[in-house]
Amino acid sequence: MASLPRMKTVFQSPVEPGFVQNPYPFYDAVRVHGDLVYWDDYKKVAAVSHRAVQALLKDRRFGREVPAELQRSGPAHLVPWLTVEAHSMLEAEPPRHTRLRALVMRAFTSRAIAALEPSLHDLSHDLINRFPDTPFDLLDAFCSQVPVITICRLLGVPEEMSPDLLRWSHAMVAMYQASRTRQTEDEAADAARDFTLFLTEYIEQRRIDPQDDLITHLITAEEEGEKLSHDELVATCILLLNAGHEATVHSLGNGVKTVLQLGLDPRTCDPVRLVEEILRFDPPLHMFTRYAYEEAEVFGHSFKRGDEIALLLGAANRDPMVWSEPNHFDPSRPIVTNTSFGGGLHFCVGAPLARLEMRIALQALFDRCPNLRLTTDPDYSNTYHFHGLTRLMVQV
Repeated sequence: MASLPRMKTVFQSPVEPGFVQNPYPFYDAVRVHGDLVYWDDYKKVAAVSHRAVQALLKDRRFGREVPAELQRSGPAHLVPWLTVEAHSMLEAEPPRHTRLRALVMRAFTSRAIAALEPSLHDLSHDLINRFPDTPFDLLDAFCSQVPVITICRLLGVPEEMSPDLLRWSHAMVAMYQASRTRQTEDEAADAARDFTLFLTEYIEQRRIDPQDDLITHLITAEEEGEKLSHDELVATCILLLNAGHEATVHSLGNGVKTVLQLGLDPRTCDPVRLVEEILRFDPPLHMFTRYAYEEAEVFGHSFKRGDEIALLLGAANRDPMVWSEPNHFDPSRPIVTNTSFGGGLHFCVGAPLARLEMRIALQALFDRCPNLRLTTDPDYSNTYHFHGLTRLMVQV
């Protein structure tokens, strides 16, 4: 990297406990060195400003798919997980990504999402009705239940499968964490194998007995005469299930934690602005990586084909060039586009659903539980580059 000497090299272990619990001081410290820094622990360039992250999310000279000459077959023990990844829309670029996303968007319509609002309202209140009088974990009782049950209903998967779906999802997405181990890999492979087997059988049921659900729509969706292959269909369902609740669980948990710690009364807040501030202030995903597909000069640095760059979404969302007092949680601030759902071709297809879930669930929670309080200081799990709590102990 010829221009590397012009870039500040920074050091920060992504598994260091203090950083995991609060990465924002590190972001503030490195952002003063410019739009890009070289993060030595990851051995890659990192974009840390809002303008750099936004620009690189939309720059078609960069993408998610590993360049062909860098692709390697993975270890045998990871084959089930790698098979799902190989057919995932998230890891694809045009023309494959264009076809997959178009097929998904034909089924994942704004009308289908809007139609979920009444059931989301009822689900939120049903879950609140079950809250005990004694301290309990709000993540398990509410934050995880709202999105996983909703995505089950949308896809047409039996709700009683939600515990298995949560377990499989947690195991699979753990592959992206900095603290990944061989045990992480074995559990992810097992989860991918079980998840694939379940969906294969369930998809066949839907072929025989079609219903008005997302899996049926994905089976029947066509784009210019092309349908999803079986592997693509399985991978798409897994992606929607995993992404459809993982980020929302963390967003709800992080948001409730912030509101309760600051002693705010969210009932006085505009619900839409509250959701956007939660997403900006403490997002569920802090890093999104991309590969350079050609030589490119970006923010004073020369990239060559195959170079990987980390886009630090959490750093971009606290950029003082965009938000005044960015480390201050202010649900009344004007909405400015944050980077929590990515951008460009890979902008999160489930963002409208996540926003709807958060708005309805948070309104129900704070309206019904005005005296909700923390009973234990919450801790974040050691899962960087995800950012979510291990538990959220509260009392109503």
